[in-house]
Amino acid sequence: MELPEELGLAFSRVLAGLPAGQVARAVDRLMDNYRGTMATDKPLLASRADVAAYAAYRMPATYAAVRFALGEFARLAPEWAPRTHVDVGGGTGAAAWAAADTWPRVASTTVLDWSDAALDLGRELASSSPALKSAQWRKESIGAGLDLPDADLLTVSYVLGELTDEDRATVVSQLIDHGGVVAVVEPGTPAGYARIREVRDRLIAAGMSVVAPCPHNGRCPIVPGEDWCHFAVRLSRSSLHRQVKGGSLSYEDEKVSYVIASRVPLPRAENRVMRHPGRRKGMVSLQLCTREEALGQAVVTKKRHGPLYRRARDTSWGDAWPPVDSGDGRSREGGIGGRGIGDGGMGDRGTGDGGMGGGGDVEQ
Repeated sequence: MELPEELGLAFSRVLAGLPAGQVARAVDRLMDNYRGTMATDKPLLASRADVAAYAAYRMPATYAAVRFALGEFARLAPEWAPRTHVDVGGGTGAAAWAAADTWPRVASTTVLDWSDAALDLGRELASSSPALKSAQWRKESIGAGLDLPDADLLTVSYVLGELTDEDRATVVSQLIDHGGVVAVVEPGTPAGYARIREVRDRLIAAGMSVVAPCPHNGRCPIVPGEDWCHFAVRLSRSSLHRQVKGGSLSYEDEKVSYVIASRVPLPRAENRVMRHPGRRKGMVSLQLCTREEALGQAVVTKKRHGPLYRRARDTSWGDAWPPVDSGDGRSREGGIGGRGIGDGGMGDRGTGDGGMGGGGDVEQ
């Protein structure tokens, strides 16, 4: 995944006069201080230097994570598009950029954050984007006293871990009360997944319908403490990004956990691929979360499944399975993975990607 060209150029302009050493020192301090328990009246990004450091270090990956999640939703519900978008705790605007890239005709975008410095930089970055130059950037306490406007799309990304339990509960209540579609994105860690699972339970209890990534509205089949639901998105690094991060690789892999739910029912995937597919000559093995509210495995073979096997070869961790037709949100080919998936337990931990382990082997 690449950053939007306008955002990359805006980054270059903002950071052109800031010595890389100063950015690196600010990043080190921010990472040392970040523990996920900051009160909402003490924003993590308090100064221009803090904001520039964070934006250079983390905004590209945050953008990629949110864009990945929204893209999965958009593939399932291609007829749906928001007219209004409010991003809660949006800081420098990563989610606003991601939503604008997913749905270029969003008419109204509002970013709420408790840091003036973050909002100022977000406004500056967005001034180069035709889709975002009219966006509203508003200071707001993200917690007690938060009063969201109604919006077609409400997003919260990489924020819940910064809130107290009480403030997190308030934010989720506001999302439920005011969002047509609610998208919550967190780091793809056990702690991030635990927060997503808690939010998912509350969205369902309030009558909302989960669209992605889950293929069902039932109880998550993952046993807490044994594994966690997360995915990965690969982001290309610019030379500036590599300089700030002190790395040489031309890319980075961001792990992400997310949930997107709608007030009205929308199409879901039949199954979700929960880890890197296993590929051997003439065979692809897919670890799945299924519509039957279970974990399992589908084995797709060249001999038995023909064109669907070729599709399986191109399938990635996090994709819907069977593949989704971009025209109507339905699977392109049936016959594999929709029914009869084995619901074996978790396994293969420590495989390196932290993905889901092997379920019951069922060749269909």
